[in-house]
Amino acid sequence: MNENLNKKSPLDAVKRFLFDNKVIIMFVLLSIACIAISGANISYIAGEVFSRFGRNTCLVLALIIPCMAGLGMNFGIVVGAIAAQISIFWVVHWGFTGIGGFLLCVAMSTPMAIFFGWLLGKLFNKTKGAEMIAGLVLGFFAGGLYRLFVLYIMGGVIPFDDPNLLDRGFGLRNAFDLSGNLKYAVDDISFLTTAAVLGAVFALATVVLALHDKKMGKAINTKSVVIKLAVAAAVIAFSVVGKFIPPVAEMLGKNRVILADAVVLGSCGALLYAIVLFLMKRPEKGSKLFNKLVVIAGVAVVLFVSDLIPGINKVYRSVRIPTMTYAVIAFFAFFNNWLVNTRLGQNMRTVGQNRAVATSAGLDVDKTRIIATCISTVLAAWGQLIFLQNLGTFNTVQQQDNVGLYAVAAILVGGANVQKATNKQAIIGVILFHTLFVVAPLAATQLVGDSAISEYIRMFFSYGVIAVSLAMHAWKSGNKRNPSAEGMTAVMMQPAAPAANTRPK
Repeated sequence: MNENLNKKSPLDAVKRFLFDNKVIIMFVLLSIACIAISGANISYIAGEVFSRFGRNTCLVLALIIPCMAGLGMNFGIVVGAIAAQISIFWVVHWGFTGIGGFLLCVAMSTPMAIFFGWLLGKLFNKTKGAEMIAGLVLGFFAGGLYRLFVLYIMGGVIPFDDPNLLDRGFGLRNAFDLSGNLKYAVDDISFLTTAAVLGAVFALATVVLALHDKKMGKAINTKSVVIKLAVAAAVIAFSVVGKFIPPVAEMLGKNRVILADAVVLGSCGALLYAIVLFLMKRPEKGSKLFNKLVVIAGVAVVLFVSDLIPGINKVYRSVRIPTMTYAVIAFFAFFNNWLVNTRLGQNMRTVGQNRAVATSAGLDVDKTRIIATCISTVLAAWGQLIFLQNLGTFNTVQQQDNVGLYAVAAILVGGANVQKATNKQAIIGVILFHTLFVVAPLAATQLVGDSAISEYIRMFFSYGVIAVSLAMHAWKSGNKRNPSAEGMTAVMMQPAAPAANTRPK
């Protein structure tokens, strides 16, 4: 009888699935409704969503580490965005362009972001339990200081004589174009070059990890190391030789890869990966690895077959992918996963679950939280650089204003909450949020007949997404009360005016 009580019926499983994923389901249905009402072309929507995905995902992934460490949604990533923007001023002023200028921005913004993150972490340690509100308020305060810096100190206090950047003899222009400087610095790197870089990085990482294991006295799996180095060498060789093969150079040597080609290559690569790993590991049927490989192979086959359907292939053909930008997104996701499995990551998880237990275990709770904040801030700075090089225009005064808002809204839409967030939730959230962000104003225009309200609709959804998501997650948690989440819900319900439009002078 007890066994019968413990068994769950299929209906119970469905109810549990719907309850656990109600936030995602709600926004999926809302997106479908807006697409139907707007009547927008699917190819247009797909192009916009893929463009926004490459532009925004790194900023969203920067929220995962502090969430794991118990800091909630880090609205303070605004200070990381400010570090990135300050570095851009000087790089543009000095005349550096392309990938060299972008890497110089990375080098300049990183130490600034670490310092800002340290200050932010100190604040979070003084406001335990209210980190989200503290981060939100600090973001407004940092934005004020940043405006003082760009509107008066630059040129007014710090000698600065660039007529292309200055306004009125002091203070930077309200906005300027990054064309000819940093625009598409990462996006324009071809697939073949990206593959060569990834192959070299993979080979270097394999050697470094093997040497580290040897130093720590661990046994080195020579066969695995040799196979990994052989794969890296094959990728590099293909990248070099492919430039001299006309069909390969035509498909993969351009700035961006057509999504249809990426789907075919990705599905074939994923299927090959599953087969090779199966032959190497020989997992037992029903094991976790076996099921994982089956899922990978199944998804690869579905994607490959979908490219053969004319209607879907037409959509695929309308979208172009900046491969290096997507590789950077993959690096961010890999870094998050890697950090979780390190000793530091485990310490962060322990601190996030229970600070009292972490203290009893001898962990330095405050230091761990500061490190998590610094990592998040650095990733946000790099994410803002990816965002701006893709956008191509730079609103000097207001560019950082909605960084935290949109990132938090996106990850909440993906099913994350203030206690737990994953790469999968971040990716799903970016896709759903920006799909809604694209089609909601179009649907509102169809319903109301006034395109001027689109900016208000965008802000409504941005704030509304956070409020509704936090409310639904609070419902999911039952009677457990989270003061930080409740405070944020109240803050997010406040009305906000849309950002003012500014044009370069």
